[in-house]
Formats: sequence, structure tokens, C-alpha cells
Amino acid sequence: MGQGQEDAFSDLYDRTSSLLFSLVKRVVRDVSISEEVLQEVFVEIWKQAPRFDARRGSAHGWICTIAHRRAVDTVRSVDASRRRDSAEGLRALDEKVVDVQEEGIMRVESQRVATAMLSLTPLQSDAIRLAYFSGCSHREVAEILDIPLGTAKTRIRDGMIVLRDSLGVTS
Repeated sequence: MGQGQEDAFSDLYDRTSSLLFSLVKRVVRDVSISEEVLQEVFVEIWKQAPRFDARRGSAHGWICTIAHRRAVDTVRSVDASRRRDSAEGLRALDEKVVDVQEEGIMRVESQRVATAMLSLTPLQSDAIRLAYFSGCSHREVAEILDIPLGTAKTRIRDGMIVLRDSLGVTS
């Protein structure tokens, strides 16, 4: 087999595949993964056959060692993958919990602001809605409401003072 003879490989496969499959399955404990590992083992045996040195041990011991090492590597890899997946799942769950909490807080705060907005005069409410909810500048608020710039600034400032007091915000 070390010389690339396919018949020798076929013979080795026929004589050892059930033994190596049993060895791999004892380590891996999953039939389908064990089948994949066994295939990888025989590919490695084929590739490494020219390097086999009978002075260092038997061919049987050598192929069993290859199979055992490949099975252990697979178990370690699968375990590491499961830990990564589990950690990622926990991290995603934590992010969702935080998002839900933040969303709940935002709803409560939005409701508080909406309630506080009811304490404004209609003129203050219009100016604040344009400035803070629509993103208009003071100058744009003045133009939209057709009032002087100073009046727009005063309505916004006075409205913010009322909101601050209604919401219990300290400056």
C-alpha cells in the first residue's frame, strides 16, 4: 500500500474497516459522524502509508492510532463547536432581553412625555413638537408657525420648563 497499490488498500479496508469503525464509534458515539471519521481515517492511511515504518510498531497499531486520534480530534471539535454555539445563543438571548427591557423603558418614558405634553398650552405644544419631534430649527419653527424668531424660542423654552417640572427632571 505504501507503494500506491490500490489492491493492497482494498484488502486493508476489507480486513480492518469494521474494527476501526468500532474503535471510532466508541469514542465519537454517533453513527453518522463515525462513518465520516472512518472515511477520513482511510484517506489519511492511504496518504501516510509511504511513511509507515515497521521498525516503530505494527501496521495494526499504526492504523488504530490514526483512527483513535482522528476520533478524539472530532469529539474535541464537535464539543468546541457546541460550546461556541451555546455561548453565541446565550449572547443573542441576552441581547434580546436587553432590547426588550429597553423597549419597555422607552414605552414607559414615551407615555410619560405624552402625558406631560398635555400640560402645555397649544402654542407651546406646537412649537415643541416641531422643534423636538420633527427636528426643525428655531428659525424653521418660527417660519412654519408664522411668528417672530424670538417668540418661537420663548414658546419652546417655556414649554420645556413645563415639561421638566411635569416629568420631575432636575436641572
